[in-house]
Amino acid sequence: MLSRIAMVSVTAAATALPLGAGSAAAEPASAPELVPGTPCTATAHACVSLSQNRAWLIRAGEVYYGEASALGGRPESPTPAGVFHVTWKNKDHHSREFDAPMPNSVFFTNTGVAFHQGSLTERSAGCLHLSKKSSAVFFDKLQVGDEVQVVP
Repeated sequence: MLSRIAMVSVTAAATALPLGAGSAAAEPASAPELVPGTPCTATAHACVSLSQNRAWLIRAGEVYYGEASALGGRPESPTPAGVFHVTWKNKDHHSREFDAPMPNSVFFTNTGVAFHQGSLTERSAGCLHLSKKSSAVFFDKLQVGDEVQVVP
């Protein structure tokens, strides 16, 4: 516990500093720039807009594949939004839970959410459906550890 003298000294020292001096926190942090044409930042390797049903692949702050159609989960099992990283891939994955094929699976959550080939008219149980062509490109280009940004 600080003594009354120590508290006065700390308070006096803090009020003696000019506004904004001595702390980077005093300056407002600028928001990271978005990659043109996407709702994601340059650190993303894969970008998804759930509201637009679109996905992109990004390298060095530029889109190199997309805009691809991407259909997320049903209302009762939505695709989570956030920043994730590719955890594993399986070219010929078959879901035991749903007894369904999931070609070109690229998993990026610890709950089994992945990009994979699937219907672009029927929503999933949380995964992101891509066309056959797009799922093959996402599978080939994304590597374990790559950042995936999913925005609402």
